[in-house]
Amino acid sequence: MRYPSNLPVLSALALLLGPLVGQAPPPWTDAVAAAIEARREAGGIPAISVAIGVGDTIPFARGFGTADLENDVAATEQTVYRLASISKPVTAVVVMRLVEQGKLDLDRPVHEFVTAWPEKRWPVTTRQLLAHLGGVRHYKPGEGESTVRYRDQTAGLERFRDDPLVHQPGSAYRYSTFGFNLAAAAAEAAGGQSFPQLVQHLVAEPSGAATLQDDDPWRLVPHRAAGYVERGGRLGNSVLMDGSYKLGGGGLCCSAPDLVRFGQALLDGRLVSTATRDAMWTAQRTTGGERLTYGLGFRVGEHEGRREVMHSGAQSQVSTMFYLLPDQRVVIALLCNLEGERLAGLARKVAGLVVGS
Repeated sequence: MRYPSNLPVLSALALLLGPLVGQAPPPWTDAVAAAIEARREAGGIPAISVAIGVGDTIPFARGFGTADLENDVAATEQTVYRLASISKPVTAVVVMRLVEQGKLDLDRPVHEFVTAWPEKRWPVTTRQLLAHLGGVRHYKPGEGESTVRYRDQTAGLERFRDDPLVHQPGSAYRYSTFGFNLAAAAAEAAGGQSFPQLVQHLVAEPSGAATLQDDDPWRLVPHRAAGYVERGGRLGNSVLMDGSYKLGGGGLCCSAPDLVRFGQALLDGRLVSTATRDAMWTAQRTTGGERLTYGLGFRVGEHEGRREVMHSGAQSQVSTMFYLLPDQRVVIALLCNLEGERLAGLARKVAGLVVGS
């Protein structure tokens, strides 16, 4: 098995050895596995890989089903999936690390340092982008996925940079993948590196997440899953997509255990300070005072009396879920290779089994 030579050797070894070496399985293992398999069968999902972190350990990491139907490749805990919009929390952490390093001002208008972003009717800041308050549009109806190769996130701005803002920044919440593309371009300008390099150095390496990287369709990525969509009651291959234009909004990939390691690094303070993390996990407000269910790169809220932090993902090839119970130090990653699946309910069910309710 080969990993990119610029990723830490110890991280690769951790992935190879797996999370269960020398550990007795927790008492909830069978119930969790049964719940996952039942959901996979009910949804006709070819493959789903799951990892669960509790404290500093990953006592559960397993693949279910088939990662590649045409080649009959079984899913495992090492299977790598597109993260889709779970890329947004990673982007937010990259940005906030640059903020902590004094390289990026969250409240400076983006057009002042991202030269490819033209001055608009109103200025937009990186803070507003991370909260979906920036007024940058999302996909238009019928707007297809790109198969064009973009050299960096600044070049990818051409897909939407000439469109007007849909509202005055700060005044309304409007979910926008393109807004996070612009945030990634801001990170490139402030950090002086490509976005994949920033992800590697600022997130993957300190998290020990060897497989967290840009989902480059031109590069060989070990254990990468194929992706599927249901058409007329039958499974077919997903449409082609080159996510190089939207790495910050939905262009990264990872294995389930490495996504959990990212969450654990956040909880442990290895990525950003506690104060910064808490700010990211605080619900933002519009200028009119409306309280959102979104912080800076993360959805935030409460379910059955427990604080939860989460983000889902949906795009060509995958449906994904990243779910944390910060107060219980539980992190759950659910990655599947079928489009159109909603996994929040499964994440909450698994979390309930883990914490005992």
